[in-house]
Amino acid sequence: MIYLRLFWEFFKTGLFAVGGGMATIPFLYDISDKTGWFTHTQLADMIAVGESTPGPIGVNMATYVGFTTAGIPGGIIATLGIVTPSVIIILIIARMLKQFRQNRYVDAAFYGLRPCSVALIAAAGVLVLKVSLLNIDLYAATKAIGDLFRWKCIALAAALLAATWLVPKIKKLHPIFLILASAAVGILFSFAGV
Repeated sequence: MIYLRLFWEFFKTGLFAVGGGMATIPFLYDISDKTGWFTHTQLADMIAVGESTPGPIGVNMATYVGFTTAGIPGGIIATLGIVTPSVIIILIIARMLKQFRQNRYVDAAFYGLRPCSVALIAAAGVLVLKVSLLNIDLYAATKAIGDLFRWKCIALAAALLAATWLVPKIKKLHPIFLILASAAVGILFSFAGV
């Protein structure tokens, strides 16, 4: 039964997450809330790892969640669940490509999907910032405003933001170097446990 649930949850995610891998993040938060398979903090860690590994983030995260929930078969089934809608849609579109591309209604529908994609990606960004920079559980327990913020993470984010805006040479660096530098700082200062 867990395999069917994994497939179904990730099938829905793959079907409705229009706009790429980052658009799957709000759906993943919903899966976390509904199933308890992973926490929001674990999801933030998965996003960090998924962004720094090859492949689409949605597929990477589906594989990870499936694996941690139900082992290797779970990883395979969750991955199949998230890619199946895309494969079906692409096969249908490929079969009727000329008709679809020349249809003004289809063209208008794709135009309308653009704001939806932007909204999903923006929602994902807000959720990641919330998990990364705020410690809501600690604040709920202590009610101390100082406990609401993850000060080390805020300092790191501010330093990276300032460095990328103010130092022209950093702007020209390949993003992989920034990812590696952030990972090194996280390891060095134990940001993962914050």
